[in-house]
Amino acid sequence: MSDGKTIVFFPEAAFGPALNSVGIAQVCRDMGHNCVFVADVGFEGVFAGYGFEERLIHMSEPMDADAAAKYWVDFINGHLPNFRTPPIDQISTYIKGCWEAILETSVWAEKELPETLSDIKPDLICVDNVILFPATKQYGVPWVRIISCSENEIEDPDIPPHLSGCFADDKACFTAFREKFEREIKPIHDNFNKFLAECGEDPYPLGQFFEASPWLNLLHYPKPLAYERRHPLDPEKFQYLEGCIRAEESYEVPAFNENNDKPLIYVSFGSLGSSDTDLMKRLIATLGKLPYRVLVNVGDYGDAYDSVPDNCHVESWYPQPSVIAQVDAVIHHGGNNSFNECLFFGKPALIMPYCWDGHDNASRIQETGYGLKQERYTWSDSDIENALTTMMTDEAMAKRLADLSKHMQAQDGRRKGAEALDNLLKATAS
Repeated sequence: MSDGKTIVFFPEAAFGPALNSVGIAQVCRDMGHNCVFVADVGFEGVFAGYGFEERLIHMSEPMDADAAAKYWVDFINGHLPNFRTPPIDQISTYIKGCWEAILETSVWAEKELPETLSDIKPDLICVDNVILFPATKQYGVPWVRIISCSENEIEDPDIPPHLSGCFADDKACFTAFREKFEREIKPIHDNFNKFLAECGEDPYPLGQFFEASPWLNLLHYPKPLAYERRHPLDPEKFQYLEGCIRAEESYEVPAFNENNDKPLIYVSFGSLGSSDTDLMKRLIATLGKLPYRVLVNVGDYGDAYDSVPDNCHVESWYPQPSVIAQVDAVIHHGGNNSFNECLFFGKPALIMPYCWDGHDNASRIQETGYGLKQERYTWSDSDIENALTTMMTDEAMAKRLADLSKHMQAQDGRRKGAEALDNLLKATAS
């Protein structure tokens, strides 16, 4: 048991980073530390549900619940056509739209975040975000950067650019993506640097919206899948957690009206991806004809599914780590939580990406042999059937997954992250 200190966790307003931080905070709490979550008002109750104190701030213009819900529905629906395009084409549509919104979160947070931190009086601040929030750097205590996205969020000239989906040996893809990204993102980046100047911070180089912490950086990524870098990361300041799987409630697999003795598949495209109900219905129809049992996460769109095959079961939410531990294979969008959870439990994954680092994770799982990549829209029934057959029968893939699972579980990323924070607290207190 450590001398209890106050640790602020400040994750991005997205469930992936939010729940990753929960995993580390659970162990920090067991160590005797007081963990407080600072989060967007839209995440009210998420962290309290795990027994943590919440401090809510506005990270966008305040609006009532109905208006906020409509805003995000319109945002998602407006970008659905862009998810059909390759990553390099998404730069001028979805990626630009996201960076505009992300910059707004940093500007809005600065209105309330300094006072909130002063009220909490943290001994350590952990930021799981893709952009600098100046108050976290300027408060006056050590701050830690947590990288929940793919490992290439920390850039290097010899690895695929973040969000590009390039394979590691495709240097032409690197160059084309970087050139277009810098060209398209420059006006947003110029506004960001103006904001930094107003906050007394130095400007960032074009394309960079955050920096590494001088104290500690925690990567959720499994090190065996890490890229070969020209500039290796300092192991004292960059620690791979090898996954960070939160403790979740248990899950009992339901009885199915058909295929009750067949392998179990889990399908989840995350809260954003579940909005494409036409795609989800098409995939469910395909899986309904195959010799499997299927659990399908449909998010907030359960009312859209009035007819479900007898071998399929749909829910708005599953305790995902508890589910993945029990299945035979997973179909997902490449989000880093799903990516790491499948590897942690040794489950083969078919990744069908549509945005952000899902493209990177899909390419990496394919080229390292721990799963398969499938284009999200240009597939046939036989593509899905053949992919699942491969994942069920490929003995070399199964061996790689079993070895990696053993490695990741021995690392215990939650505890590794918590111990790194605890050690930092002790070192900076002396």
